[in-house]
Amino acid sequence: MRFLLAVIDSRSNSGTSDEMAAIDEFNEMLEANGHWIIACGIDGPENSVVIDNRDGASLVHMGPLIDNNEFMSGFWLIKADDRAQAEALAAAGSKACNRKVEVRTLHG
Repeated sequence: MRFLLAVIDSRSNSGTSDEMAAIDEFNEMLEANGHWIIACGIDGPENSVVIDNRDGASLVHMGPLIDNNEFMSGFWLIKADDRAQAEALAAAGSKACNRKVEVRTLHG
């Protein structure tokens, strides 16, 4: 099974050097144990754009879809045997990055 582990923060690119070292160690563990697909940080919502071209609407909204103090600031895509294993990996990732981590199952 594949899962999205979304890192929740109130700032983008906010990891300290100690947190980044812990994240690198966590990433190495994911790779060594066959869980790794990809991981990265993402830009803050203040730099986002929402495009809605359903039925040719051509609507463009500068900024996030939902304005909130907390947002997804990075993510891991992982492979896990089941949701319980994904949640255990999310707990380890949360500890490594010192942020909340949301778990979602990927379909397809």
